[in-house]
Amino acid sequence: MGEGVMNNNDIKTGDDQTVLMLNSVSKGFHQGDRMIQVLNDVSVNIAKGELVALVGPSGSGKTTLLNIAGILENPDSGQVTIAGKATHRLNDKQTSGLRRDHLGFVFQFHRLLPEFSALENIVIPQIMNRLARHIAEERAEQLLEMIGLMERRHHRPGQLSGGEQQRVAIARAVANVPSLLLADEPTGNLDPETAADVFKHLVAVLRSTGTAALVVTHNMELAKSLDRVLTIRKGELIE
Repeated sequence: MGEGVMNNNDIKTGDDQTVLMLNSVSKGFHQGDRMIQVLNDVSVNIAKGELVALVGPSGSGKTTLLNIAGILENPDSGQVTIAGKATHRLNDKQTSGLRRDHLGFVFQFHRLLPEFSALENIVIPQIMNRLARHIAEERAEQLLEMIGLMERRHHRPGQLSGGEQQRVAIARAVANVPSLLLADEPTGNLDPETAADVFKHLVAVLRSTGTAALVVTHNMELAKSLDRVLTIRKGELIE
């Protein structure tokens, strides 16, 4: 195997098998003079390589939980631990470093850079993470092969279908070999057939790289293909 071949264990530290731990997390928002409680004493652990689906009705707190797991929002109470590091005492620089080194994100819309090719979209975040260009390109080609888009590597996003664009977004999200992928309705903007295809590629890439994932989805059929399904209702988690 070449030096650019991805190995998720390369960035894992210690013997701790938990990549995400939410301990009694609560979050609310003020709406006028009212407090809307979005999350209520939520606890969840995700182990290395474990793929977990998060389902629930609109407004149940799915996206807020995902944002807190990604250190994009702070909880009102409770603790978030990522790859063995408690986040509540980190400064902005340390938080950014933890997010960069251990987390990957996929959203409903691909957010690819339109002026760059599929290959370049996967290479750029690796170079920004100080990886040598030749290694970044090798990893990008491996990922494009995994998602069945090697022949489209020089196409820009506008030349790709919606499903192809989202597959490239998935490859980009795991290019830096994160400990945990956080995905918010990654197939929500696609027709059912394309969504199933993209989800299949998502799971294949995660399994191949050993990346754990927390995936918000409204599609129960897709959710059940993962290792575990969590349901959130009125801010409370049900497993």
